[in-house]
Amino acid sequence: MIKNQWYAVLPSKAVRQNRIVAAKRLNLELAFFRTESGALGCVADQCTHRGAALSKGVVKGECISCPFHALEFDATGACRFIPANGKASTQNIERYNVKHYPVREAHGIIYLWYGEEGKEIEELPFFPDELDESYAFSELEDHWNSHYSRCIENQLDVVHVPIVHYNTIGRGNKTLVNGPRVEYTDGVILTSANNETDQGQKPKPPAQCVIKPTYLKFRFPNIWLNHISDRVKVMIYFAPVDEENTVLYIRFYSKATGMRWLNQIIAQIGKPMNKVIERQDKRVVITQKPKVSSFRSGEKLLTGDGPILMYRKIRDEYQTKSAE
Repeated sequence: MIKNQWYAVLPSKAVRQNRIVAAKRLNLELAFFRTESGALGCVADQCTHRGAALSKGVVKGECISCPFHALEFDATGACRFIPANGKASTQNIERYNVKHYPVREAHGIIYLWYGEEGKEIEELPFFPDELDESYAFSELEDHWNSHYSRCIENQLDVVHVPIVHYNTIGRGNKTLVNGPRVEYTDGVILTSANNETDQGQKPKPPAQCVIKPTYLKFRFPNIWLNHISDRVKVMIYFAPVDEENTVLYIRFYSKATGMRWLNQIIAQIGKPMNKVIERQDKRVVITQKPKVSSFRSGEKLLTGDGPILMYRKIRDEYQTKSAE
């Protein structure tokens, strides 16, 4: 994982008011909760007292209460009450504080800060210039037995489209890969497929290719966008679970008409379409070895794998920088 980044990890609707949700993200066992006032909190899913899972407890006002001995912790992880010691006993209560993780919400997504506390950056990764409130969207969730890096690379892979998706988005047998052109700016990779039917011609080098209106965009650390048109787009955030598992949250965005209710219907229609395409990818990606991709690997990449090589290079630079 890349440290000191905001990761999109859950949809906001997954954590309801006065409820606790257990979720493993970024190799961490976590308890997400929403207090009586609606504030969002995230703490290590283990009580400091006797190690019970806090996610099995309950929300009491602005705190989460342990199911074992009812110790209470607020959204910052601070211990606020120990019933066994009584209301008058507050001395050394801070020794029971539980590890907490900064979380924020935007665009119906819960973001988790993975890195050094106090170094959180203000901007949350998204595509605000391309996805605003005028769009309606549907959301599909699926678990892949694959590292998030492999899942992301699959969405930047223009070579596999006519092979894996031969009867869906890859129809036409356009197996010859021109380029593709790849651009990188401020944490964002931009590319587009420029495939053709193979009639014996040589593929064009990346320098002779352009970014098409139907393009792919990836924003570090874990959000991807397929710009199908100005009115229809697909976005995925890849929530890392651990070294071998990822949860994909796939959104179909639409503002194809001037009526929001109709756009919502179109978005819902797009949901099963996304599922068919996603399952075609999943069948293959989960077989890749090693589970985690790397910049320096034994894989023999093609020229058409330019977007994947760019992703690996930038990810490696991020990891190296965060380790300093």
